[in-house]
Amino acid sequence: MTMGAFDRLGIMIDSGKCGFPGGTREVVEEAKWAEEAGFHGVWVGESRLTVDALVPITLIAAETKRIKVGSGVLPYRTRNSALLALTFKTLETLAPGRMRLGLGAWWEPLATQTGLPNRKPLTAMREVITVVKGLLDGETVSLDGEFVNVKDIRFDGLADDVPKRYDIPLYIGAVRPKMVALAGELCDGVLLDFLLPPSYTVDAMGWIADAAAKKGRNLDQFEIPQLIGFCADDHDPAAAIDTCRSFLTQYIAQQPHIAEYCGAEPELVQRIQADAGWPATKAEIRTAMRHVSDDFVHSVAATGTITQALDKISEWVDAGCTEPVLTALGERPIENFKELARKVQMDRD
Repeated sequence: MTMGAFDRLGIMIDSGKCGFPGGTREVVEEAKWAEEAGFHGVWVGESRLTVDALVPITLIAAETKRIKVGSGVLPYRTRNSALLALTFKTLETLAPGRMRLGLGAWWEPLATQTGLPNRKPLTAMREVITVVKGLLDGETVSLDGEFVNVKDIRFDGLADDVPKRYDIPLYIGAVRPKMVALAGELCDGVLLDFLLPPSYTVDAMGWIADAAAKKGRNLDQFEIPQLIGFCADDHDPAAAIDTCRSFLTQYIAQQPHIAEYCGAEPELVQRIQADAGWPATKAEIRTAMRHVSDDFVHSVAATGTITQALDKISEWVDAGCTEPVLTALGERPIENFKELARKVQMDRD
């Protein structure tokens, strides 16, 4: 792996820890460590009804100085579009030049259960992005949409008497081609998902380029961070592979978008889903893991030894990923990151 690629490494912070006593402080310390270790960015996700990601995002922004801080991702319709833009305007004041706003669809069936069915996601995402982008660009925005309706709104804080632009890049967290393409049409970047092979990244590059060309957009500054499932251990690489195997098995069983694009043959998906559905017990996942080979795990995750993981990360970089965002799997996330950082530093020296 090239040293330049390491300079653009990011990590995904597990915001779920904030649901436990002391967990929020642990998350902030992880981000501070990542900054000190030289990582480019940290991303904080939000899923299900676990914790609010904006709390750790705010604390991380306040207690770091250099590292980029992004939402990876916030569900796009769970917050009013105007207030979503206002939140990140406020965060930009707290951490100038470091905030990144990533939006994505919420999971079903939870979206429907909370009154926000994931209906016509392309239309809904376009409307949300249009309003958020317009406000951050200092515009007065009106939109009579199917999902978003605003009339003559603009920022009106003390610093906004003269309209100003807030330089906060927008990303869509996407997997399927049309949503990836929408990012190429409207946004500053796309945050690609994990457990997808480098060949998928190549395909995504094509979807983005085609959409941008139709709009006459220049992609020179367009960013393509991608989540990468990561678990590597020079002392027990087999255990690291097994950790990734368990995670991959569960996602194939329960996440249709991953099952569709990870490279699994339909027969394999059927065998896994026959053993482990939704919800699945740990025992059922363990049973279903027997269908997933080491080669398949290596095709979609950075795992095994530290060197194997770094070599695999390079494949995503070569495919077009501009920021590998390592998502640590297993029980030792910081230890795994530290081992990787030590290996890269040794290679530099």
